[in-house]
Amino acid sequence: MQEKKTKIILWTYLGLMVCFILMVTFGGDEKTHAPPDETAMSKEAHVTAAPETAIAEQGAQHQEASTSEVAEEPAKEENHVAEESHQTEEIHGASLPAEETTTTAHSVDQADHPATDPFKDKPTPDESLALLKIGNQRFVHGEPTRPHLNLARLIQAGSENQGKHAYATVITCSDSRVPVEAIFDAGIMDLFVIRVAGNVCDVDERGSIEYGLAHVNTPVLVVLGHTQCGAVTAVTQAVLGHDHKLERNIPPLVDNIVPAVKKAMADHPDVKGADIIPMAIEENIWTGIEELFMESPATRNLVATGKVKVVGAIYDVGEGTVEWLPEEKPMEILKKVEANPNKTVVK
Repeated sequence: MQEKKTKIILWTYLGLMVCFILMVTFGGDEKTHAPPDETAMSKEAHVTAAPETAIAEQGAQHQEASTSEVAEEPAKEENHVAEESHQTEEIHGASLPAEETTTTAHSVDQADHPATDPFKDKPTPDESLALLKIGNQRFVHGEPTRPHLNLARLIQAGSENQGKHAYATVITCSDSRVPVEAIFDAGIMDLFVIRVAGNVCDVDERGSIEYGLAHVNTPVLVVLGHTQCGAVTAVTQAVLGHDHKLERNIPPLVDNIVPAVKKAMADHPDVKGADIIPMAIEENIWTGIEELFMESPATRNLVATGKVKVVGAIYDVGEGTVEWLPEEKPMEILKKVEANPNKTVVK
């Protein structure tokens, strides 16, 4: 009996112990999972929001970086183009003479930035005239440089516009003793040349001159006569009554020279016979310039605006020298023509 009481007490004690343990256990678990205070909730909210904020900040940084890259892209592209251009110049520099390289670079620049004034990148009229004079001096002294007669210039001629290079238009006689490029020590694409017997300025020649000035954009026109001119001599002989039979098309070709011969005779009444020929050769130059101005409004405009200078000159076939006639004379002729009501005008 006593043994049963002991067992009941022991089991009761154990039961109480178990209840106490359970109370402690569940009571501590409830404390652990108790609702957090406001500080804890704020911290938890911050932690929860942090990933979204981080993503937003990263997006803003990415957008800023993208904008910076877009802004820097043109600069990078410009630098890249500049590097390629520099490399291209180095390649050209390795294969072309320095003068040709300059011209090529200049041509590229013109293509990228077309000039509104076609004469903008050409020599001035006075500079062009100086090139002709210096070239003739080299020729006369037997020291020609024969510029622009190399392979590089031929390649340019095959791919570039002559208007980028030619610096003078020259109308002269067809006489074989007047090799124009040689006497001015010029080369390919330097001179726009019109050759006709007696260097007359008839309709075909005037049209060719207009093309040389207004389309090839040469800053100077030289009307070049020469000593011992056969055309002027033949006309002079005809005026003196010593003419001879000519082929059908020659008289209308040289009839422009008749007024020049007659004016030379009138201005120099003391000069008789064939001695008037040198004076007639010079007068033929002035007559040609006057006919050009009378019939070419485009030429008058180019000269009046200073884009083109017209000069007269006489080449000595026995010496190689060029005698440059007074530069003010063409301007006097232009003034005279402008006052003439019969001049051709643009309609």
